[in-house]
Amino acid sequence: MLWDFVRIGLAFVAGGLLLSAGIEDARTREIADWKSIALCLLAPLWWWANAATFWPGAAVQVAAAVILFAAFAAAFNFGMMGGGDVKLISALTLWLPLHELVGMLVVMSLAGGVVTLAMLVERRFGARGRPIEVPYGVAIAAAGILAFREPILNHFA
Repeated sequence: MLWDFVRIGLAFVAGGLLLSAGIEDARTREIADWKSIALCLLAPLWWWANAATFWPGAAVQVAAAVILFAAFAAAFNFGMMGGGDVKLISALTLWLPLHELVGMLVVMSLAGGVVTLAMLVERRFGARGRPIEVPYGVAIAAAGILAFREPILNHFA
């Protein structure tokens, strides 16, 4: 029972960090590094609270985070994403098992499309002349928060 409260508490902390990052990205087009660092540092507690094994559990999640970091760093290199977005996705990857990670990435892509469409509409009817900067942290935060719904909602099932 205590572990359930620890898991739920950690999920709420991670959700709060993601919500804060999404709001910050929407307002300033930047995500503070400390939010991604906090997610990285809290991930081992999440693994421990969920009784994850080092091998293959935590090792697979670290490997997935490194692979996604490399892939999204390439997107950053070509100007397709911001550095804060890359770090936030990588940090979030440490929290999600592979099957949940795939779902989160699909939701993130769909939410990113919605955010991009909203930015195009704003460009069409709003301020013109400045380049479009898509706050992709909003999509990452939304997808991450949705991914955390399971440990919270299943607790009451």
